Amino acid sequence: MKALVYTGTQELVYREEKDPLEKSGESILKVHASGICGSDMHAYHGKDDRRIPPLILGHEVSGKVQNGKFKGKDVVLNPLITCGKCEYCKKGREHLCPTRIILGMNRPIERQGVFAEYVSTPDQNIYEIPNELDKNEAPVAEPTAVALHAVLMGEDSLKKPLSECKTLIQGGGAIGLLCGLILFKIKGNKNIVLSDPNKLRLNECSKYLDAKLVSPTDKEINNNSFDIIFDTVGLEVSRQQAIEVVKPGGSIIHIGLTQPAGPFNFRKMTLQEVTVIGTYCYTNNDFAQTLKILANKDIGPLDWIEFRDLKNGGEAFKQIHTGSCVAPKIILLP
Repeated sequence: MKALVYTGTQELVYREEKDPLEKSGESILKVHASGICGSDMHAYHGKDDRRIPPLILGHEVSGKVQNGKFKGKDVVLNPLITCGKCEYCKKGREHLCPTRIILGMNRPIERQGVFAEYVSTPDQNIYEIPNELDKNEAPVAEPTAVALHAVLMGEDSLKKPLSECKTLIQGGGAIGLLCGLILFKIKGNKNIVLSDPNKLRLNECSKYLDAKLVSPTDKEINNNSFDIIFDTVGLEVSRQQAIEVVKPGGSIIHIGLTQPAGPFNFRKMTLQEVTVIGTYCYTNNDFAQTLKILANKDIGPLDWIEFRDLKNGGEAFKQIHTGSCVAPKIILLP
């Protein structure tokens, strides 16, 4: 099969790779479409010790099942593979499973990713694509589930409804835009500020989200002025801004993974009872709910997706790296 292989820092090669082998309890998909995630970019930059080259990256995927009980079905994958037996899995918090792995990683266990013509996955991770959802758009289910989980966690942390909150979203990529769409269209949150240093991306987001779209240094972002903040960037500077601008008793929902550490005003967090929540992935229930949201068009059209050929995926990574790509999400087609 042909695959886009991560071979070194900022190096991707489109080349021939071995087809996945059939395994008991797993199915092989012929890939319809696969999305580029921010975590793929971390690997591309050589900053992810869970993804070591050579490796086929990617975990946002739809495809047609080639074997087993789902043979012939058009499906989308939940790429988070868990044990199903631990205390977290048994209580519907499978995303916290101590042995969780994800497609497109090779530490601690190798699972080749979806930037390829074929991929193997456990049957338990397969979901049929609703008839109302385009199979090439279906990979966006994974980042939508991430955003939905983050919004639900933020909602649970607050003392007032999201519809009454002033909200800051840091970052205009797919997760930031999806958080905004879920907040606005599903939760009734009409007072949203979305910040991003890329003006072209802000312009693109403005076509789909009714919010104030500004640079991170805009005067709109004032100290002690936001009830809830979604940091989809995960930089030291974004965390510092988040704690400065959150209101007393407010919440910071930390989703981004760009920088693992850095200074943070724990004194304000303590004195003003600010809730800081880290969030990673989603539950199986979140994923199933996401498919319904997308099928029902609850967050509007997905025209903000840009499609590219898999063979040209290296150029797409370069454009995301340089900031010349305005699309919040690029999906690759084999």
